[in-house]
Amino acid sequence: MFRKVLVANRGEIALRVISACKELGIRTVAVYSEADRNSLHVRFADEAICIGPSRASESYLNVPAVISAAEIADVDAIHPGYGLLSENANFAEVCRASNIKFIGPPPEVTRLMGEKDRARQAMRRAKVPILPGSDGILQSEGEAMEWARTVGYPIILKAAAGGGGRGMRIVRSNDELPALFQAAHTEAANAFGNGDLYLEKFIERPRHIEFQVLADEHGNILSLGERECSIQRRHQKLIEEAPSLQVNTKLREEIGKTLRRSLANIGYQNAGTVEFLMDEDGSLHFIEMNTRIQVEHPVTEFITGVDLVKAQLRIAAGEKLSSIIPDPIVLRGHSIECRINAEHPEKFTPSAGKITAYNLPGGNGVRVDTAQYAEGVVPPYYDSLIAKLITYGKDRPEAMARMSRALEMFVVEGIHTSIPLHRRILQDEDFKAGRFDTKFMERFFEREKERGQAASQ
Repeated sequence: MFRKVLVANRGEIALRVISACKELGIRTVAVYSEADRNSLHVRFADEAICIGPSRASESYLNVPAVISAAEIADVDAIHPGYGLLSENANFAEVCRASNIKFIGPPPEVTRLMGEKDRARQAMRRAKVPILPGSDGILQSEGEAMEWARTVGYPIILKAAAGGGGRGMRIVRSNDELPALFQAAHTEAANAFGNGDLYLEKFIERPRHIEFQVLADEHGNILSLGERECSIQRRHQKLIEEAPSLQVNTKLREEIGKTLRRSLANIGYQNAGTVEFLMDEDGSLHFIEMNTRIQVEHPVTEFITGVDLVKAQLRIAAGEKLSSIIPDPIVLRGHSIECRINAEHPEKFTPSAGKITAYNLPGGNGVRVDTAQYAEGVVPPYYDSLIAKLITYGKDRPEAMARMSRALEMFVVEGIHTSIPLHRRILQDEDFKAGRFDTKFMERFFEREKERGQAASQ
């Protein structure tokens, strides 16, 4: 096992990794920006090193600064968490060159799966179901138009690099394509430094379902079931749950078998999440893979009993999955996660500032992953996520009842948060009944607008 691990992240995921390390008897090193000097991940790590100014580009994304901190602290390994440098293949290569273990897949695999079109082709060769689309990067608007005619409108243009909904445009006709092609190309180039695009058939009302996998360094791979991630706004997830109401045992086992074969083909190692869209007929289609721990990993931990972060550490230290996790995995109960963001619940504008009061809910089946505290300051420089509220129950109704109660008892004052929005979603009849897809929030806001107009008349 590792002697000392540097956590190359901040906020709740940094604290989560530090907690897992403490349970395994591993010493930890936190890195922090000037804005995070008083953060809890700094307080609870065994050592802490400031790596730069407040902006992430000058600190958490500064590879030389992170590597220098790792060398000064004489660490064995680096855990990147999620976001920031977690899917940066160049960073993983620098770790390898510095003789520091990167807790994640090999850089070659990270690079392959990070280039979405190459990942799509690799999954196609492994017989993973994918959406009809272009065969490689689109070289021009004319080529895009040819593929669109072949695939059939509507289609969606996607950036080959990056994520978060940037560099994506839905196209419904030949007339729309030229302008939308240029818009997607420009946005992708500005966001990721790479304007390459590919296209896929667009599903009007899909569900977004992802499968959690773990792979050791000895060729063994496990699928730990799926998560439902359809409740999202502008391609950003708001609520996740596990298991999905739409995935039965047969489909779960079929996808698990397919993923074990496909990931073995590419030499995958450590934790990863394979994301699919489910069409109206219930068929799954691969869209991308995230080569890291996910924000929503706690719902899988609740229903499987597996500590995914500790598993990451043990896999990276060379242990076999058979010594870490029982196989087969048994899914029990239901779990829901709400992402609590520091933003206005209606305007969706960021809400940085000082937290004047902070009360966390508790009780049976309730978990809160956070690095915030009363009198703490939410800086304006980073992602708006300040906490993850996760509940567990013997079934979905019990998990939902606990979530509704926990949201009511979760108090954050001094800043705006998304808690009021989550409370409203939990009361929505379609959400309660499991009648949703990735367009749910659009319909939800429209219903709220209609009710507001009716009430004012």
